[in-house]
Amino acid sequence: MREFIVEADGGSRGNPGPAGYGSVVIDAVTGETLVERAEYIGVATNNVAEYRGLVAGLSAARDLDPAARVRVRMDSKLVVEQMSGRWQIKHPDMKALAAEAGRILPRSQVTYEWIPRAENKHADRLANEAMDAGKRGETWSPAGGEAAGPGAPVGGRGELRAQPQPSGSRTGTEAPTPPTGGEAASAGAPVEGRGELRDQPQPSGSRTTTEARTSPSGGEAAKATDDRRAAHNVATTPTVGWGSAPDMGAPATFVLLRHGETPLTPQKRFSGSGGSDPSLSAVGREQAERAATALAARGTVQAVVASPLARTRETAAVVAARLGLDVAVDEGLRETDFGAWEGLTFGEVRERYPDDLNAWLGSPDAEPTGGGESFAATAVRMAQARDRLTAAHAGRTVLLVTHVAPIKTLVRLALGAPPEALFRMELSPASLSAVAYYADGNASVRLFNDTSHLR
Repeated sequence: MREFIVEADGGSRGNPGPAGYGSVVIDAVTGETLVERAEYIGVATNNVAEYRGLVAGLSAARDLDPAARVRVRMDSKLVVEQMSGRWQIKHPDMKALAAEAGRILPRSQVTYEWIPRAENKHADRLANEAMDAGKRGETWSPAGGEAAGPGAPVGGRGELRAQPQPSGSRTGTEAPTPPTGGEAASAGAPVEGRGELRDQPQPSGSRTTTEARTSPSGGEAAKATDDRRAAHNVATTPTVGWGSAPDMGAPATFVLLRHGETPLTPQKRFSGSGGSDPSLSAVGREQAERAATALAARGTVQAVVASPLARTRETAAVVAARLGLDVAVDEGLRETDFGAWEGLTFGEVRERYPDDLNAWLGSPDAEPTGGGESFAATAVRMAQARDRLTAAHAGRTVLLVTHVAPIKTLVRLALGAPPEALFRMELSPASLSAVAYYADGNASVRLFNDTSHLR
């Protein structure tokens, strides 16, 4: 049985805007390029162009040999995850295109693989050539050929059936319902236009850096923007800390999001699980929206789990709505109970309960006045929640929307730091951190805690 590789891509200059696709069929054994197809499709979104490229590539492979096995390689995580059945498809345009692609060859003959954009240059070049030809009012032809008239097939290995769409035609961009452990979510804000920020994987113990990478102009820039907006994901090891060996599998990665501000936050008042359970303030709701934008741009989160308290559930709901996910609630993620200190400032506690406060600052076993929860008890609870959630989400990236003490505790435990480390961490509202848990028991921590992108 023959085996083909189909590489496909699509782009839109404006998203929606002038769009085109490119696809190539390669002999999997010899590496020979068998067919090239490209097309300017008029005004459409990047997602539509990507799907059109997939349809063209699969059709070309079927025309060569309808019994062949086909391995599709695309840098669109949206298309790969949706066609693999791991993400839901909600937008009607995406459903129609996915159904069309699914009918071309039997499902058992086709597999899908995500590849980095840098490895999809052939199809990307074809898509840009098609868009360039469309801009000139010409029909794409293979390199070295002459521009053909609209609708004319092109000889050699390439061909095109141009079907420009009117500007008012239906197009669609969808934020999918994800899964995978692609790369851990970052607080770094995406840069629109020609560039984007991407976190680079770092070896164990190295300093985490963020590098600005410049994307090509035109369709490629629109594609990068749309990829981020689509909140898509890929089933690979996240780029958090060190990478695990392939036989260990992908880690369970927790992206830790502190809830947005409440009215008590700027006043620096104790606000745990035993107090008034305040809701988000207007500032907190804005922070949640911007956190949702940042997380959707990264496109790595597959599930959302929140503390049962109002402020975390509100924050989680905003993010989950943007990602197309449901929110699960885990009691283990609740904030520490600060007993009689709830609603008080640190100064007020020191004035009213000086001995209890000194004991609390000196020992993780000390409880806040009035039967609150000690940090030692919080650590036991968080370790149990960690073990429960890592078992339930092995190899996946999960957003945990929780509070200061739970996040600090998870980070402390992952680092093997002593309890007093809790008092040496600053955690801003709506800030992000990440911990990856590996099969050998190791953990990798990435601290962002930079809310500049949320203002």
